[in-house]
Amino acid sequence: MNIHEKLELNDCPYCGGAGLLEEENGWCWYVMCLDCGSQTAAFEYKTPDERFETARKAATMWNIGKVLRGNIGE
Repeated sequence: MNIHEKLELNDCPYCGGAGLLEEENGWCWYVMCLDCGSQTAAFEYKTPDERFETARKAATMWNIGKVLRGNIGE
């Protein structure tokens, strides 16, 4: 199952850049903007069965705009 093909990401809510769904060393998923670096929180999973649902949760948070931005005001 290719998770990246099953989940669609909206453009970044801050800059309109492309979002990238990233898996961190087999324990969590997050989405990050390739242009401005904004990102979701990291969503942890513990078992292979939780892996897709956790990726879906990260994508959903990105798509509804629940995104962290470190350079506000620049």
